[in-house]
Amino acid sequence: MTSLQVFSLDTVCCYTPSDTFVETPHLQTLQITNCVEFSPDTELFQPLSELQILDLSDNKIQNLTFLSRANLIKVEKLFLKNNQLRIINETIFDTLPSLKFLDLAGNPFACDCSNAGFIMWAIKNKQVQVANAFQYRCSSPLALDGHFLLDFKVQSCWEDISFLCFMSSSALVLLTLLSSFTYHFMRWQLVYGFYLLQAFLYDSKKKRQGCRHVYDAFVSYNVHDEEWVYGELVPELEEQQGWKLCLHHRDFQLGKPIIENITDAIYSSRKTLCVISRHYLQSEWCSREIQMASFRLFDEKKDVLILLFLEELSSNQLSPFYRIRKLVRSRTYLSWNQARGNKALFWEKVQRALDC
Repeated sequence: MTSLQVFSLDTVCCYTPSDTFVETPHLQTLQITNCVEFSPDTELFQPLSELQILDLSDNKIQNLTFLSRANLIKVEKLFLKNNQLRIINETIFDTLPSLKFLDLAGNPFACDCSNAGFIMWAIKNKQVQVANAFQYRCSSPLALDGHFLLDFKVQSCWEDISFLCFMSSSALVLLTLLSSFTYHFMRWQLVYGFYLLQAFLYDSKKKRQGCRHVYDAFVSYNVHDEEWVYGELVPELEEQQGWKLCLHHRDFQLGKPIIENITDAIYSSRKTLCVISRHYLQSEWCSREIQMASFRLFDEKKDVLILLFLEELSSNQLSPFYRIRKLVRSRTYLSWNQARGNKALFWEKVQRALDC
């Protein structure tokens, strides 16, 4: 058997173990046909390194994956007629470097984009002659049953992919531009809207619970202005006028999320007193406090927000976040800088604002 060069099996090969051809290393022509149960694996043909002609017709083979590591480096002619091959991956033929003739007649090809690569390969490759390729017919999809395989318009496959890539890249570019535009020009409005929604939900919850006011005023201030708050504001309002103030360092609950402490403090107080300075406008938490308080102002339609300016600020120093001053009555705007000459009058105005 070691000298055998031509071997043919027809209808008598129900089972072909992987070591069938170990003893026939010099085989040059192999024909295995009409084997209903024939299902070759990658190891079956590995010993046949000198094989030149391989005929596997009429075997109901459904794919060609067994050729991927078959070691058929000298095969020049490959016959695969009348099998069950629907989709051909043209790259599988790269494992057959000596291939010159290929016959795939009688297979039920699929006329869709999965065969586009094979169609282009069959038309354009100059090394392998695909026998009667222009006579191959389609069996699927049903609308193309009986049509010639090579008549399938493969350009539509590339156009679909190109169009999809174009649409995806365009959408990505537009999304990037829109995100950049939104972040640059509208980020404060979006954040403001988010906290207004959060305040609305909190306010609805408090209304259902029927909660009472615990404090006369919640004092919203920046840590840089703490010296003025404790040196001027708290002694005057709590000790002299008798108001009960809510101060974050003293009255916020430990372990509770800070945003919940803020909303609790605002809705548990009759008023919110914002001590505004340059540092205040730069503080994230202070901005959230004034957002919550401004929503309560819009929702309850009461003068619950008092703005106390520690220093003079021009309109261009106030971000759009803080233009709510246009919606608050002018008497709620207090200026410490202007009242230094008459502090008694200033504190009297604060008292009236808290009392009304």
